Amino acid sequence: MDLREIQALIKFVSQNSVDEVEINRKDFKLLIKKNPAQVTTAVVSAPTMVAAPVAATAPSPAAISAPVPAAPPAQAPAAAAATNYIEIKSPMVGTFYRASNPESPNFVSVGDEVAPGKVVCIIEAMKLFNEIESEVKGKIVKILVDNATPVEYDQPLFLVEPA
Repeated sequence: MDLREIQALIKFVSQNSVDEVEINRKDFKLLIKKNPAQVTTAVVSAPTMVAAPVAATAPSPAAISAPVPAAPPAQAPAAAAATNYIEIKSPMVGTFYRASNPESPNFVSVGDEVAPGKVVCIIEAMKLFNEIESEVKGKIVKILVDNATPVEYDQPLFLVEPA
């Protein structure tokens, strides 16, 4: 892959609604992330973002009722925060895998220590296998998704007790 192809990928990511592109080849690995700090911010603002389009499509009486349904999802993250656990969330839509292949051991299990950069799972999207790395240091307390099941963007995958 030459410099022009890399620049074209960067331009594509910046101009479209793609947040991350990863390419793995024999001799190199390329990962382009748009606004990596925004992923952490999206965790808190996700319920608000869901309610905003509902209010925007029906600005009159529905705007009053839209915040009421948004309140219960906001309580769920508050409950998770009260337990002092950090969620590792899916950065994309795809299929969740705990290991690189069926014969390999799982990347992490309950009780394992993780650190920033440690691979915790793989998410397959459109025949591309994306390694998901931990952004926090701590101990895996709970695995929230079964192996080989579909996951959504921003769906919690693991609960981590910070170290």
